[in-house]
Amino acid sequence: MSDTGISGKIEILLVEDNPGDVVLFSEALDEMDVQTHLNIVEDGEAALSFLLHHEPFQYAPRPHLIILDLNLPRLNGREVLQAIRENPLLNHIPVIILTTSKSEKDMLEAYRLHANSYTVKPVDLQNFMKVLKDLIYYWLYIARLPINI
Repeated sequence: MSDTGISGKIEILLVEDNPGDVVLFSEALDEMDVQTHLNIVEDGEAALSFLLHHEPFQYAPRPHLIILDLNLPRLNGREVLQAIRENPLLNHIPVIILTTSKSEKDMLEAYRLHANSYTVKPVDLQNFMKVLKDLIYYWLYIARLPINI
């Protein structure tokens, strides 16, 4: 891996309520053979509990990267993103929106809330896997992630 400045595994938090998309993301990581630890939560409230070390996540690692769906139960992705950006302990963590929404309004809102990237999930499997691998490659091999977390 390139010089990310991170020793050991890169912690990724995937906030996704679709089990099929979780499996595909895990498979993309496995196929790329990258040194990561994937943490998964299924809704917005669990994401904030994980990030703030609330029960049952009091020993959760601080992620180096967050992959966030917009359409989540309990708290939606926009609400989670806003809470992350308003928290000085979390606001430096890159947040990548990975969603089915092609809405210009959703995209503009995500960037207004300081998302680092907005990516629409392709509907066909082959393109979806390519997009996942491209995202992983960019964020783990090209971009530098914050190390002081």
